[in-house]
Amino acid sequence: MSQTHPREPGELFGPRMTLFADTLSVGLATAVACLPLLTAPAALSTACAVLRGAGEGRPATAGRYASLLRRRLGLGDLAAGAVTLAVLLLCAADLALARTGLPGGPLFAVAAAAVTAGAAMVGLRACARPESLTDWRAAVRAATGDTAGDLGGTGLILLALTTAAAGAWALPPLAFLAPGPLALALTAVDVRHAGRRG
Repeated sequence: MSQTHPREPGELFGPRMTLFADTLSVGLATAVACLPLLTAPAALSTACAVLRGAGEGRPATAGRYASLLRRRLGLGDLAAGAVTLAVLLLCAADLALARTGLPGGPLFAVAAAAVTAGAAMVGLRACARPESLTDWRAAVRAATGDTAGDLGGTGLILLALTTAAAGAWALPPLAFLAPGPLALALTAVDVRHAGRRG
């Protein structure tokens, strides 16, 4: 006979669905917070912090997400967003130039794609680091080491990013929910790697 867990007040589907529902609500809040583009790193970092808190007994709700994001958005977060946007625009321009038929263009396109993928992995891992809430430089330094030192985790993040992009491409309305599962994957990989470091 299986044991049933009592439902908490306000819990509709039982404890097994709570994290899934919280992940989707945090993902939707993250998608809305990312719309100005400059706030994207702070929005994803906040989503990771909220989902990390769920493992520590704190509620992972859109309300807690909005409160934490309001308290932290500052000049450093906007600068991180500006750097991210500049890197993405530079990579897009480089890839566009590589397709114009310049000598060595295909080889350059492969190299630019590899550099872009590496930068994306470092950026995503930085968002998952707890340091990103207060110090982006420390988070990026630590994430650079994590990206190279934990190739399995980096591969999992690449798979999570590919899955989120494919889901958003196949069903565009899913793009508004994709940041939640992506943040959950980033947080899970960082918590697993932190356990190994500790």
